[in-house]
Amino acid sequence: MTQLGATLDALLGSVATTEARLAVTVGILLVTVAVGWLLLPRLVRAGERVAADWLDRFLDGRGEQSIETLQDAVPVSFGLRILVGLLQLALFALATVAILSLWGQFSLVVAVLPVAENIFAVGTRAIFSVVLLGGAYVASDVLAEYVSDLSDDSDRITAHQEQLLTRIMQVGLLVIAGITILGIWGVNLGGLLVGAGFLGIVLGMAARQTLGSLIAGFVLMFSRPFEIGDWVEIGDEEGFVTDITIMNTHMRNFDGEYVVVPNDLVSQQAITNRSREGRLRIHMEVGIGYDDDPAEASEIAEEVLTGIDTIANNPSPYVIPSGFGDSSILLDLRFWIDPPTPQARWRSKATAVEEIQRRFVEADISIPYPQRTVSFPPETAAGDETVERVERFDKSDDRSPDVTGRGE
Repeated sequence: MTQLGATLDALLGSVATTEARLAVTVGILLVTVAVGWLLLPRLVRAGERVAADWLDRFLDGRGEQSIETLQDAVPVSFGLRILVGLLQLALFALATVAILSLWGQFSLVVAVLPVAENIFAVGTRAIFSVVLLGGAYVASDVLAEYVSDLSDDSDRITAHQEQLLTRIMQVGLLVIAGITILGIWGVNLGGLLVGAGFLGIVLGMAARQTLGSLIAGFVLMFSRPFEIGDWVEIGDEEGFVTDITIMNTHMRNFDGEYVVVPNDLVSQQAITNRSREGRLRIHMEVGIGYDDDPAEASEIAEEVLTGIDTIANNPSPYVIPSGFGDSSILLDLRFWIDPPTPQARWRSKATAVEEIQRRFVEADISIPYPQRTVSFPPETAAGDETVERVERFDKSDDRSPDVTGRGE
């Protein structure tokens, strides 16, 4: 700005006559009005159209939601008016400097110039900061849509990984934008980083469990023991996974309850994924009487299992005698359901119980109740009988005959 003022003073200081100065002053004012109020608005609008077309081609339809949000917050017309006003103000200031230099008042320009430079620097920093924040906001939305498109094109990226990648990239982008803005305003980043380091140590000690859940969330993202929609059993909790965040795993159990399990607890417990293989084997037991034929009962049970719609035929269900129970011979029933769902498991087991019981009744095959046989040694039985006789004699009528034979 100082060099520009000196250059204008050198160019316009040679105009000596008053008539010439008046003519040059009128010319400067006419040029300022023509450029500032006629040419600048058209140039700004033309530049806005060119920039919008280039931005649409560059983004290729991404980031529309964030762009609409920014337009709702700061309409395009309002932004253009501000831009035109700033350019007109700058042009008016330049014309003022030229006129003052023309009339030999350059010392006044030198006195006011530091204040103008400070205002210009602050305004420029503010404009760059706002533009950078708006660009980071749009870029975060573009990154989210880009990761979503990449996840749709690849089967190896799960919804959990997509969410984590999106959050990491968005946070990294905002951190870079924040550091850049602080650098624009001259903030000492060294001291800020040292303070952030101490703060991180304190927060790490105070929130060890939270950090553990955070790290476990990243481990789950890469190990992928389950995905959203899987039927899993984590410790004592069983249900369908509804959401996986960096901190928690959300489930819906079979009672309709909403269960949230911290990721650090998930990583420390056994995980049973019943949906991973696409099928599930069901194990049941039924007992038949010792007088019944195990081969016939096994054949009937296999026929029943094969005829149930919810039971898969490949691999085929099978029934084998598995052991001797207290009251029955045990038959082990094993069959598969495909796809594995709680409804299919409950329905297949209920149907199997009903049909097997009906077919066993038709074939005169018993399903015995639990039985117990109690026996006593012979001397114990004789002692019990003697005690029982003495008790009956003691409880008889008091007017019994005199054992000595003497009357009253």
